[in-house]
Amino acid sequence: MTRLLLRSLVPLALLASLAASAQSLSFGGQRAGATSTVTTPEVRAELLAQAPQGVAPGATVWLGLDLTHQPGWHTYWKNPGDSGLPTQLEWRLPPGVTAGEIAWPAPHKIPIGSLANYGYEKTVLLPVPLTIGPEFKAAELQVGLHASWLVCKKECIPQEGDFSIRVPVQGSTAGNGTAFEAARAAAPRPILSKSSDGVEVVGQSLKVVMHGLPAALHGKTLEVFPETGGVTEPAGAWQQAWRGTAWTATLPLSAHRSANPDRLALVVTLPQTEPLQGWRAELPVTGTWPALSPIAAVSPALQAALQSNAETGPKPYAAAPASSSVFGLTAALAGALLGGLILNLMPCVFPVLAVKMVGFVQHHDPRTRAASGVAYTAGTVLSFVALGGLLLGLRAAGEQLGWGFQLQSPAFVAGLALLFTVLALNLAGLFEFGQFLPSRVASAQASHPTVNSFLSGVLATAIASPCTAPFMGASLGLAIALPAAQALAVFAAIGLGMALPYLLASLIPGLANAMPRPGAWMQTFRRLMAFPMFATVVWLVWVLGQQSGIDGAGLLLALMVLVAFALWTGTLAGRARQIGALAAALALASTLWWGGHLLTAPAPAAAVALKEERWQPWSADRAAELTASGRSAMVDFTAAWCVTCQYNKKTTLSDPALLAELDNKKVALLRADWTRRDPAITEALRQLGRSGVPVYVFYHPGQAPVVLSEILSVSDVRNALSLRVQP
Repeated sequence: MTRLLLRSLVPLALLASLAASAQSLSFGGQRAGATSTVTTPEVRAELLAQAPQGVAPGATVWLGLDLTHQPGWHTYWKNPGDSGLPTQLEWRLPPGVTAGEIAWPAPHKIPIGSLANYGYEKTVLLPVPLTIGPEFKAAELQVGLHASWLVCKKECIPQEGDFSIRVPVQGSTAGNGTAFEAARAAAPRPILSKSSDGVEVVGQSLKVVMHGLPAALHGKTLEVFPETGGVTEPAGAWQQAWRGTAWTATLPLSAHRSANPDRLALVVTLPQTEPLQGWRAELPVTGTWPALSPIAAVSPALQAALQSNAETGPKPYAAAPASSSVFGLTAALAGALLGGLILNLMPCVFPVLAVKMVGFVQHHDPRTRAASGVAYTAGTVLSFVALGGLLLGLRAAGEQLGWGFQLQSPAFVAGLALLFTVLALNLAGLFEFGQFLPSRVASAQASHPTVNSFLSGVLATAIASPCTAPFMGASLGLAIALPAAQALAVFAAIGLGMALPYLLASLIPGLANAMPRPGAWMQTFRRLMAFPMFATVVWLVWVLGQQSGIDGAGLLLALMVLVAFALWTGTLAGRARQIGALAAALALASTLWWGGHLLTAPAPAAAVALKEERWQPWSADRAAELTASGRSAMVDFTAAWCVTCQYNKKTTLSDPALLAELDNKKVALLRADWTRRDPAITEALRQLGRSGVPVYVFYHPGQAPVVLSEILSVSDVRNALSLRVQP
């Protein structure tokens, strides 16, 4: 069975590449409804421009979002502190123009109860430099902007707006010069550090030594703002002192730290001065970091604040914190190991494991069996580590991906279905892979059973990785947030768990000796194992139908028939085999040429619409709207390719008594469908500390999200429902 692996990797990669389309945003003028000013009851936002050197190649044009807050309201700095979100700017630029980063002005510390946020009150301008390249040829510079910000008082309100502005090439924008000069002056100034400057980790604190601050600051009490969030406690008690010209500080480490940076950028300010000025130093970090917190969870202070907010009535929904569940690395490894064990029960994996273990009866040499088990385990563990490394690398590069991302590609789903069809036909006895391999290759494979076992582990990983098993959701969500080495250890634990039954059977003679003796039953068992494979193919066809509609599913069925025909022609002899192979190749090529686009085309709206009126499509805005109105919401993060999701949907989420109870308590039911890649859902999962589906969450007004178990029960839902604090 594993001989097919090397032959199938290339076509599978080609099929998967069909689904990879670059998402580029072309500049086509301003959006409908876009303006230079957006006003809400809390904030007035205006897009400003300044072109001191004109709009010409090599020049720098400054654009900035000017936010004027109503009294008591604030927005956030790049590190928001205990809670909140920084303002996000998404530019739409003409060819030849590139945008830089926000030149963040120095922030204020904004205490709210037991919390401390970093942000801006009154008025702030967030300037961004645009570089004009030689490709820019237009008569005027047209720029569009989609901005989103979180504005808070005691409650928080997510807001957004679309802006547009036109800057004439020969025009003047001197009217905004004062605002931009003030914003650039408020940006932290770099400090010339000495070799003795730095940050040292000492126990649960950071010891800071910084020279180079202006003489006017010497001896004065300063504020400090780390640019990296989640490293220190913004509201925690800290000490500072002057030792000659050196400013020193002791900052408390966060109890929910999720990173160990080797360099830390700090901004210091002299508080209660107008205009506020800051100084910035990027310092090396030395010392030994204490153990990481598993995920960036809700701090106790934030949890208490959310609880107290519930006592004053329902509040608008703010950005959800990551998760309130805390798992240690040991617990994550144990959960991953158990999840890997459960993967063996999946219909796509069980036939591979069963046929491999039955093969023990043909090996009487304990050393051969042990070598086979170790090789299979190595193939499984290394493949999971490689897949985890690929996911971590893509996420580090900015891709919004989660576990199971392979099956979000319709082309990959189709390729996997064809692979399983071939494996099922082989198990059913239609053909043997040796019929298609040169005798030299077949004999080399037979003489290297250890290599064959290693490739079996690789194949098992390829077909098992999309399956979501219980207890893996939290472990995988944690793995994404951990340092690379620890994250890869979690992925390795999944592979070890999946390989463990085969490894134990290979190393413990008693287990191998308990296997039935060779006989005709082995062929019968092998053919029986074809049916779980065929069942998996049916599931994959259904998944593709959800992604690409009935036409895509129909084309996949046609391709499977042609693949079966091609394999059958390989069992013929002489000229009939040649003619059959040519006919099969022409039929496959013409079918892909004629209808290959159907595999990656999005399903018609009617095909993906929710069939149950009770469940409504999820969006972050919809969840915010519901909780702002005082209603609780339950969100089902699901995907058509998720087996556990479908099980829960047909059992707990279809329970008539439970649904009636949810209706009686006016709980809104939202479904976030992750069958196809959706960056918004990926980001929502990341904030919940999860990397894959299923995930079930209750959002109660003014309270932290409640994340339920992956294997959902009626009692789980009722318990989460009872956690709402009535105003």
